[in-house]
Amino acid sequence: MDERIETTIKNLQKNGMQAFFAKTRQDVCDKVKELLFDGCTITAGGSVSLKESGVWDIMNEKRYNFFDRSRQGITEEEKLQAFKEAIGCDFFFCSANAITENGELVNADGFSNRISSIAFGPKNVIVVAGVNKIVGNVREGMLRIKTTAAPKNAVRLSIPTPCAKLGHCIALERCNDPEFTDGCAGENRICANYLVSAKQLTKNRIKVIICGEELGY
Repeated sequence: MDERIETTIKNLQKNGMQAFFAKTRQDVCDKVKELLFDGCTITAGGSVSLKESGVWDIMNEKRYNFFDRSRQGITEEEKLQAFKEAIGCDFFFCSANAITENGELVNADGFSNRISSIAFGPKNVIVVAGVNKIVGNVREGMLRIKTTAAPKNAVRLSIPTPCAKLGHCIALERCNDPEFTDGCAGENRICANYLVSAKQLTKNRIKVIICGEELGY
């Protein structure tokens, strides 16, 4: 484990989050299996990192009750139920747009089911993130959202935002030093709400698994 990862894990722990280092994707999966228990209820935000790491396959195992809002053929009523199940579920899985060396999680969402679940509701939140998500501070995390996470996710989800076309937030066309919430005015904006998770009042509720390999955007 290099010094940057070690510092990040140490500061996540100082901020009341459990933090683990997993050298490989397989190690991530092994840690997730340690944390889960048979019959637990699981919900999740949309995440490339969860799928690339293999965690998504674990959540779908029959021993767990996974409310998958993205499964093929799901009805709008079932999707709404999946959102409701996030309140009080045993585990909510997601990734982070950025994790600072200071031990903070930096995230931006459109509909905000992910950031709302990180902030409150599920008994446990498990964040799976590749080493590529580590940044120096919150400011760098915001810029990572505007230059990497938001544009790539907009393309992945086929959302016709300016960032999907430009490869970066349109705010950067107007200013090299935009405010956190600067962006487009489109109805399909992918970064409508923001959350910085710092010192946690419920210790160890958020569990962060940092993988030594790159995962997601």
